[in-house]
Amino acid sequence: MFERHVPRTARVLLAALLLGCFDSAIMAQSAPQPSQPAQQPPAAAKPGAARYHPSVPRRAVLYYSSVWGVDSLDVKWTESGEVIRFSYRILDPDKAAMLNDKKNEPSLIDPEAGVKLVVPSLEKVGQLRQSSPPEAGKSYWMAFSNKGRYVKKGHRVDVVIGNFRAEGLVVN
Repeated sequence: MFERHVPRTARVLLAALLLGCFDSAIMAQSAPQPSQPAQQPPAAAKPGAARYHPSVPRRAVLYYSSVWGVDSLDVKWTESGEVIRFSYRILDPDKAAMLNDKKNEPSLIDPEAGVKLVVPSLEKVGQLRQSSPPEAGKSYWMAFSNKGRYVKKGHRVDVVIGNFRAEGLVVN
């Protein structure tokens, strides 16, 4: 029945496709032969190659936006690891006022490295953070000193500012 309605070329292509799928699946599951050296993974990712970037879970995004009036929480490893940059976007300026208040001392805690980083204060510049009154739709940032480079890319960190606490953010 199948043979009557499907042209021969389509059947041949379908068979080749199925055989190709099975062949690649079998090859992927088989262990390398002792006479053949095992292939080594590339040392560095190719430029432009897609990388997995863990993000904040949807439930957490809803929590931060409804309770604290912020979203787009991001932690980046910058300046060759000497600085960790935390950024966020304001949705509700009234709820997010605590994050920009100079009275609240921010800290970044890395349980894996066992360190607590602070925002440095420079003599002529002041603290490396934005403390202007929050405006809806604008992004704000603060920089934590990572002298000694204890916090690494891929670590999960907590950012604490007053009563605000963002937990499990991944350093990119």
